Amino acid sequence: MKILVVYDSENGHTEALARSIYEGANSHPQSTVKLRHVSEADTSELVDMDAIIWGCPGHFGTISAGMKTWIDQLGYLWAKGKLMDKIGAVFCTTATVHGGIEATMLNLITPMLHQGMIIVGLPGNIPENALYGSYYGVGVTCPVEASRDDPPNLPSERDLALGRALGKRVATITGKMKHDRV
Repeated sequence: MKILVVYDSENGHTEALARSIYEGANSHPQSTVKLRHVSEADTSELVDMDAIIWGCPGHFGTISAGMKTWIDQLGYLWAKGKLMDKIGAVFCTTATVHGGIEATMLNLITPMLHQGMIIVGLPGNIPENALYGSYYGVGVTCPVEASRDDPPNLPSERDLALGRALGKRVATITGKMKHDRV
């Protein structure tokens, strides 16, 4: 099965989370996973994917400009139903607690629903998500650095474990869906 992880990242926070999702998806023995920054992601590549996971930093409860611009290019795929029944999942990072994580993820999910995709979240009974995550996908807080010269406050190991859990869950569900279609 083919899985694509697409992300926008401005200071490395979301990229680190995307890499953990990639690792989790790549841990499935039948998966081939690609990781792309939105500036390098070709929307035509989505047609060949079985699952698509996209994410970005949350900006005041909504999608980053880079991710929104990329998503806005998907109209031709929508018109032909090319993403229908593909697995989709989302992730984001924000700088503050209650900084709009779930609103951003819902904004990321909406275009997937318009495309006819099947959304996979992260249930609370998954140990990594029980007390810390969100059911909509993976959203983590990386506090704002005190100065632009400070190293980035990258996701913690607990955050990255959530990312790996989402990637693994998407790969597992995608594998089951592909098996059922055969």
